[in-house]
Amino acid sequence: MIADVRDLTVRYGAATALDGVSLHVAEHEMVALIGPNGAGKSTLVNALCGILRAAGGAVAVRGDLALVPEGRHLFPSLSVDDNLRLGAWRLRRRDTAHIYDLLPGLGKLRDRPAGRLSGGEQQMVALGRALMARPDLLVIDEMSLGLAPKVVDDLAVHLRERNAADGLAVLLIEQNARLALDLCARAYVLEAGRVVAEGPSAELAGSPEVAAAYLGLEA
Repeated sequence: MIADVRDLTVRYGAATALDGVSLHVAEHEMVALIGPNGAGKSTLVNALCGILRAAGGAVAVRGDLALVPEGRHLFPSLSVDDNLRLGAWRLRRRDTAHIYDLLPGLGKLRDRPAGRLSGGEQQMVALGRALMARPDLLVIDEMSLGLAPKVVDDLAVHLRERNAADGLAVLLIEQNARLALDLCARAYVLEAGRVVAEGPSAELAGSPEVAAAYLGLEA
């Protein structure tokens, strides 16, 4: 197991954001976490990354984790190449050539300030920056937010390729349930800080309750 969350409780003061959440990601697996705004998805990300302290339960990550944060959080005045290099700040080797091989669309943008890129291009840089860390687990928080469907499709293709070629494990946190369930073989549904459903994505997509709540289909 590369990530194992057991009975995790996180509180902000008197408010409980996560209440006994359990999930896991195995090596080489792609797992989705879907749910509405305010469900606690980003709180779970921050707990996984060690940013938030748990009030109860446990979080274990075996291997290196890299995060593609919601909103991308690039350094707008730095070049694309410099933003990529920041992803490898812990490593001795910071050569970006392999990222341009993986994400060829970034090659022509390498000297451009990141703040002058489109939203889709910035998301590609954020993905490349995370991959620079050569992680065992990639956590992506709201990959599709604010992006055109074609850009999202391209990003999904890149993730599938990295998973197939390198065995990269992925935890995809998404409001776009259709995208998440199509891309990942297994999924969890988070509502009001609790996991209310889990299992193979195909089974969840076929659930009348999940279909009605997240896929826009009648129960």
